[in-house]
Amino acid sequence: LRELKGMEENHPEQTWHKRFSGLLMEMKHVRDKAVSKGKAALSYYYLHKFSTCYDEIIHTACAENPLPEAVPGKKGRRKRGKVRALIDRLEKYKDSVMMFTKDFRVDFDNNLAERDLRNIKVKVKVSGCFRTDEGARDYLRIMSFIGTARKHGKNAYEAINHALSGDLDYIYC
Repeated sequence: LRELKGMEENHPEQTWHKRFSGLLMEMKHVRDKAVSKGKAALSYYYLHKFSTCYDEIIHTACAENPLPEAVPGKKGRRKRGKVRALIDRLEKYKDSVMMFTKDFRVDFDNNLAERDLRNIKVKVKVSGCFRTDEGARDYLRIMSFIGTARKHGKNAYEAINHALSGDLDYIYC
């Protein structure tokens, strides 16, 4: 969605990105509705509908952004540009983009992963760097443990206390 938003701002002549953003949001809405009803997966109807619509939008995008003509005498790959590169990635990784509709364990976005990395980036910016590799590994091990405890709904302080006392199964109980 972030790249599609950037496309809207930097390439307003493109028409397909708004439809694609709308499709992604519709997919998320239908998935969230299914999850709230306790379903384990989307129906074949929705999976087929979304897949067909996805393919139609990608076809439109390819038509709006044809590959550049080959220059005679010039070797190598033709430059595609950022727009065409995005279209090609969306086409190539269709299954990965749509994975959240097929497997409800997969999140719609990667915000949680980005949040996990942001803490490390802030630490490096504030401190300038880690003084030793061992210190960096220790910091990452502790932050990983805290993140896992939070994701399992456990108190991070209690999880660390249990870990220090040798009870590593506390998080997973």
